[in-house]
Amino acid sequence: MKSKNGLFVLSILVLFSSLTVSGQILGRRSSWEANIKGPEGTLPGSKIIEVQASSPLGKAGFQANDIIIEVNGIPISDGEAWSEVSYGLRANTSTRIKAVRNAEVIETMVQFNPLEKESHPGLDTYYEEITSPYGITQRIIITKPKKSGKQPAIVLIGGLSCSSIETYPGRKGNWVQTIKDLVEKSGMVVLRIEKPGVGDSEGDCGQSDFKTDIEGFRTAIKKLKTKSYVDASKIIVYGSSMGSVLAPLFANEFDLAGVISDGTFFKTWYEHMLEIERRLLQFQGNTEAEIVKKMNKYYIPLYYGMLIQKKTYQEVVDAYPALDEFNYHSAAHMYGRPVTYYQQLQDFDLAGQWEKLQVPVRILRGTNDWIMSSFDNKMIMDVLKRNGHEDHLLYEYPGLDHWNTIHESPKNSFEGKPGKWDEGTINLIIEWAQEMTGLKS
Repeated sequence: MKSKNGLFVLSILVLFSSLTVSGQILGRRSSWEANIKGPEGTLPGSKIIEVQASSPLGKAGFQANDIIIEVNGIPISDGEAWSEVSYGLRANTSTRIKAVRNAEVIETMVQFNPLEKESHPGLDTYYEEITSPYGITQRIIITKPKKSGKQPAIVLIGGLSCSSIETYPGRKGNWVQTIKDLVEKSGMVVLRIEKPGVGDSEGDCGQSDFKTDIEGFRTAIKKLKTKSYVDASKIIVYGSSMGSVLAPLFANEFDLAGVISDGTFFKTWYEHMLEIERRLLQFQGNTEAEIVKKMNKYYIPLYYGMLIQKKTYQEVVDAYPALDEFNYHSAAHMYGRPVTYYQQLQDFDLAGQWEKLQVPVRILRGTNDWIMSSFDNKMIMDVLKRNGHEDHLLYEYPGLDHWNTIHESPKNSFEGKPGKWDEGTINLIIEWAQEMTGLKS
């Protein structure tokens, strides 16, 4: 009997040992540490403009004017391929670089340095990881004030782009400053999630779709709620751009304490894109008659084919060649994401999530935001009122565009004219977050 029991216990121990959680999967990202110009137009290859002799590329013998044509067997055929290999650079692993110098091929292995991790005074910074149901392991970054006890938290959901949510040393920009201020000034735990293929995360952001992004965010929020230092009853979600549309979804699913939505839209993506095209035609000086003609003849068929009939851009253009002149997207991508992303978004009932909200809502919109319409934001307010919601506010920030920059007009923002940073925007967001979680009465 004893031997049988001993064998049973041993079997259980073996079973549990096989189920133990594996260690860290993700390696640390790296950078080129050189000034490199990506492919232009239809011309392949990326040109090294400047490289220091002490950098990994310099030590490997690469020089200015070398044209990188292949990385780890991936041809640098266009900008998308260059973005893919650049995002995929990992430290302390051998990377095969093939380049052309004076019409001759040079090829060697390069080992890149790890990118320095971010740190903040008075905060603990944790680089952790989650694996979504799609099997993709993604980087999450959690910052928390250096104090004991359960603390309120903010889940930050960024836009649709493949830009990182890290504020590592040397990185600048309005969005980076927004994140840095949120982390350092809020007095709260802050969770950020890198999309697939971004930062240290596995995957390919340029091929990752809408559903995959959502599952990564969901998995990260679930992990945050298990943290011993987080007050699960005081977690709010702050969404920017595309993240602002997802914020109500996560607030409803996870019973979060509040929603802050920054630069949002309400209608379907099909309606949204037609509104953007109309505004662009106005900025470009078209008459109203010309706008109606181009919308009916070109843009409505283009987006109907892509979003309703579920075709790629190239398939739509092949069937209707006259659209080629008006299509500024690549064959199967828009804004760096695959058409599948937007086709799934089109079918997702995001507007319906606003109807279900019961928690406090704060919406920030810039008066010079030409990406998101004022009417969409007011529609959200109307829906909330109609459904008996009692604690909601829409604030239209004077001069603000979609990229946290103050401009004289929407057209100036569209044309890329210099704007200015106004910390009042992030200060307002922090004030809202502290009110929702009871840090500030």
